Amino acid sequence: MNVVMPETLNKATRGENLLREDILSLLSLGKEEDSLLFKLADQVRYQYVGDEVHLRGIIEFSNYCVKNCLYCGLRRDNQKLDRYRLSESEIIKTGNQAAKLGLKTIVLQSGEDPFYTGEMLAQIIARLKAETGVAVTVSVGDRSKKDYRLMKQAGADRYLLKHETTDANLFSRLRPGTTFAGRIKRLYWLKELGFQVGAGNMVGLPGQTCETLADDILLLRELDVEMAGIGPFIPHHQTPLKNCVGGEVKTTLKVLAITRLVLPLTHLPATTALASIHPQGRQMALQCGANVVMPNVTPVKYRERYQIYPNKICLTEETTESVANISNIIRQLGRGVAQDYGHSPKYKEGCE
Repeated sequence: MNVVMPETLNKATRGENLLREDILSLLSLGKEEDSLLFKLADQVRYQYVGDEVHLRGIIEFSNYCVKNCLYCGLRRDNQKLDRYRLSESEIIKTGNQAAKLGLKTIVLQSGEDPFYTGEMLAQIIARLKAETGVAVTVSVGDRSKKDYRLMKQAGADRYLLKHETTDANLFSRLRPGTTFAGRIKRLYWLKELGFQVGAGNMVGLPGQTCETLADDILLLRELDVEMAGIGPFIPHHQTPLKNCVGGEVKTTLKVLAITRLVLPLTHLPATTALASIHPQGRQMALQCGANVVMPNVTPVKYRERYQIYPNKICLTEETTESVANISNIIRQLGRGVAQDYGHSPKYKEGCE
């Protein structure tokens, strides 16, 4: 085993396509070899996407959700959650404040809330683009192709729709009433419509295996995603999975690092979830291949109610403070904060 591992790393160093067995081998690396994996991922990140870190400001504009996912605190059956929705004017005001702080991308994120029709979302996107000049990423879950088209025509640049897990049976168990095939169909719709597409998975889901994680990474390559959000599963006390064990920091970092080797041009966030289970989570991710951080710019009075998972960081920080703190973390690592829109290197730079 010890003879095979260095060769797998050498194969990655040479830029060769990693096969499923190679990925499984990297996932099984020991502690000493992990450090070599992380160092290589950091080098590949520098080589392909540079040293600058892109900041994307997230507006969590609604915590209503029609879905009943077993892992999520926003699930429909969570009767203890105080629900909220931001008005269009609140969303636009928040986006303007974020843009004035220098953020070049706004992420519009919510539970799956049909209150906001495709037409309403398109209007919000068009206003944000016109008034702020930012790039807009949308993350509102499963929608019709018509809704996706309306959002793209309104000027949305990117869409984030995490696949969560490639295990179709596990997907359906964790997300009642939905199918893995349905999620993949939508990811291909988004690509067809011209979005820069983000997918991604949780690490440490109950019933997940190393083989599943390898398949998650291979799916990201098959989809040729522009962004991949990889974070740990964190059990929420108001969900059916409240007593399950959460995802591990080290395994999450390994999946992130391997994804960087497999997809050198893809934007990889240092997720808030990882920072919520380890005080140095963002810093470690930025040294294992990540090149994006997403500060929360939602008005503080709403943040605590957007509880996908518990113990989320930065709930009481004003946006100005949050952006400053993240910028300091980035500079302390010897990196810079990007001043461009952070479009995929596969696209021409410039806000489309």
